[in-house]
Amino acid sequence: MASAKAQRIAYGETLVEMIDNNPNIVVLDGDLANSTKADYVAEQRPDRFLEMGIAEQNMMGVAAGLATLGFIPFVSTFAAFATKRDLDQVRIVVAQPGLHVIITGAYSGIQTGKTGKTHQSVEDITIFRAMPHMTVVVPADAVEVRQAMHALAFDHDGPAYLRLTRDPFKTIFDEGYHFELGETVTLREGRDITLIGTGEMSIRCLDAADLLAEKGILAHVLHVPTIKPLDEAAIVEAVRRTGRVVTAEDHTILGGLGGAVAEVLCENYPAPLKRIGWRDVYGESAPNEPLLEKYGLTSRHIAAAAEELLER
Repeated sequence: MASAKAQRIAYGETLVEMIDNNPNIVVLDGDLANSTKADYVAEQRPDRFLEMGIAEQNMMGVAAGLATLGFIPFVSTFAAFATKRDLDQVRIVVAQPGLHVIITGAYSGIQTGKTGKTHQSVEDITIFRAMPHMTVVVPADAVEVRQAMHALAFDHDGPAYLRLTRDPFKTIFDEGYHFELGETVTLREGRDITLIGTGEMSIRCLDAADLLAEKGILAHVLHVPTIKPLDEAAIVEAVRRTGRVVTAEDHTILGGLGGAVAEVLCENYPAPLKRIGWRDVYGESAPNEPLLEKYGLTSRHIAAAAEELLER
């Protein structure tokens, strides 16, 4: 396991790398480049960087136009803005015609550097998951960010949403890891209960599995980096082997990973399910750890939910 690295740093570095290998990559940013780290491109490859200002609707229209000309646009903004300010433009000029535009939602979830409820996005997965033609990817660490970006740019054709977090978090994948769009990743084998996570919450699921192991409970841990299209068969198989499941996401439980897993199990393999995530509330401004504790998003909360299911 490597040292901690912020996903947004990996994003900026990878954009420069991709531009050097493909002149069709362009980056559009909504006056947030120093936060999204699209400023790596602005500083190192300025001819491939477009500063669009605080005009997200216009930015999406420009990205759509570039896509029709054969460019591969990466649109960089905060998740809260990508799913609110320019949503009609995303729907009409990107998703409906199925254009190859990659929308990057930085500062997703609750850990946004004390920006508070206006900048915390807790419903973005739900919004983009419900939009026809849209692919939704939520990487766990910096290694997976890099590979997901390459996959979305070169192995995929159509609109996509890439959800990134702000702060450094530990890395669980090494350079030998291979990301595949639409596939899950088994992080740990277990027999007693299945923990399913997405984004960095998958890492907290691993930590929760350690807590459960101290009590003799062997958790099976499944990471879901692609929320849409969803690897339904892998989810059913993971739950089939344990009979119980806890999902974990830094996002509302309404329509996100937990909702998606519930839909799959309801249709294919009904099983007891507990969803860890936001419960129809907005957040507030505070350091990360108190927020995670207050809203029940820590590895301890995941482990407690697993124990509760096992006791039923």
